[in-house]
Amino acid sequence: MDKVFCKNLKEARRSCSLTQKQVAEKLGVVESCYANWEQGRTEPGIEMLRKLGSIFGMSIEDLING
Repeated sequence: MDKVFCKNLKEARRSCSLTQKQVAEKLGVVESCYANWEQGRTEPGIEMLRKLGSIFGMSIEDLING
């Protein structure tokens, strides 16, 4: 997984003052699933990227590339 994406994901979550658990609940996934995305162990699919963009108020492009 791209380190830029992991960093952007973590920064976006923090800028929204959300915990990993809160984001996971909004997405309908378990906390460990979301945490794995931030840590680069796994990556979200396109539908989850869309949802993440919606939660954080940013485009998928910005989320991926910064």
